[in-house]
Amino acid sequence: MLVHPQFDPVAIAIGPLAVRWYGLMYLLGFLLFILLGRYRIRQQSNGVFTREMLDDALFYGVLGVILGGRLGHVLFYEPAYYLQHPLEIAAIWQGGMSFHGGFLGVTIAMVCLARKYQLSWLAVTDFIAPLVPLGLGAGRIGNFINGELWGRPTDVPWGMIFPYADNLPRHPSQLYEFALEGLAFFALLWLYSAKPRPLGAVTGMFMIGYGVFRSFCEFFREPDDGFLGIMTLGISMGQWLSLPMIAAGIAFLFWAYRYDRKPEKAAGKLPRERKNRD
Repeated sequence: MLVHPQFDPVAIAIGPLAVRWYGLMYLLGFLLFILLGRYRIRQQSNGVFTREMLDDALFYGVLGVILGGRLGHVLFYEPAYYLQHPLEIAAIWQGGMSFHGGFLGVTIAMVCLARKYQLSWLAVTDFIAPLVPLGLGAGRIGNFINGELWGRPTDVPWGMIFPYADNLPRHPSQLYEFALEGLAFFALLWLYSAKPRPLGAVTGMFMIGYGVFRSFCEFFREPDDGFLGIMTLGISMGQWLSLPMIAAGIAFLFWAYRYDRKPEKAAGKLPRERKNRD
């Protein structure tokens, strides 16, 4: 039987200034986004994406992740609590971010980015989708360090006691999600996007892949009881939110291969000063 190490959530403290591990994991995710994005820019054959666009994508994406992720958590999971404690909505350093809310926030952000550069938004999302999973994995490590989002009770040999919860051995579901939604999902999507795909196919595969991995991990994760916990048909809120994502991903994939539009034809015309300089 294992016991959660109960890490100090504060990585560095200088006087009143505290840097938390959870925030550092987000920073690591953004750094990986830039490094992987620059690699993809060097590998692309059509020159659609540039470093300038990548920097803008990070800026827009950070806003979408933070605003959408936090509001998604507040509205999807704990609306009653935050209605009573509205000042805590901004306390993102304490944890409490929803992927599905962040996904909607980033989607809106990428639509804005695509309009700025006169691109199809699917051309943008196809490019950035493979850059995301490792950041998701880093966020799950942050959850593990915080000792939050623990798993359901279990008798498996690697069951872990989370003293913040109780004295029952539980699935270390944060590590399951790190392995599946982070590492395995990254490998799948990176390999799939390594070859030319129809416009929208990579985006569709991202939605399907995340939805499936997340739904599977939810069987081992303790349901969030701040809102509804286990809902209709024994399905958790995370699984219900993943179902339309999977359905939309299948529709995108069908549409992509049905019409087989090439990314170059959907890219629009870039302003001269924004041509790829790599």
